[in-house]
Amino acid sequence: MTVIAIDGTFASGKGTLGKRLASHYKMPYLDTGKLYRAVAYKLMETKNSPENLVEAINAAKEIKPEDLKIPELKSGNVAVNASKVAAHVEVRKELLKFQKDFAKKGGILDGRDIGTVICPDAEVKLFIDAKSEIRAHRRHLELNANQESISFETVLKQLTERDTRDMNRKNAPLKIAATAHIIDTTDMTANDVFENAREIIDSIIF
Repeated sequence: MTVIAIDGTFASGKGTLGKRLASHYKMPYLDTGKLYRAVAYKLMETKNSPENLVEAINAAKEIKPEDLKIPELKSGNVAVNASKVAAHVEVRKELLKFQKDFAKKGGILDGRDIGTVICPDAEVKLFIDAKSEIRAHRRHLELNANQESISFETVLKQLTERDTRDMNRKNAPLKIAATAHIIDTTDMTANDVFENAREIIDSIIF
């Protein structure tokens, strides 16, 4: 079964790309970041800190597919705490099976370690990135559209901290897979990104 792995930095556009590619190729799609957001959301709902390892592990064990549909997972606070939760090696291990089981049937997965850890044998590997200021601007617009009042400066600070945390964690850090095709979305529209990715995928699979 064909697997397309999409890794990349926060707010680089990989989620938008993943959904569109899934629709185009009629393949199942999994935003793996939502798994960590769902864990963070459960911790927040029970007033537990994302640094509380025991509770984070328990929350990860309880994650079900329907938990990924919770609207609140898009919020800024959940995103910040999800990055902290993702730094726990034990939590990543708990969620590993969920992701690998999904990939066994073929599909498109996006996240931070898909091409390097989850699906190292994926037929296609993409790495999506953009300048931090551009990504912060996109995220700021998204949060404002969801009625969250937050300054651009705060969004940029949170994004920078998240990049640092994702790239420097000991377990499954964010990095470019050796065979990944890099797409810099800084000066690209969503349609440009899709067409670029589609050409890469078609050249490999078809």
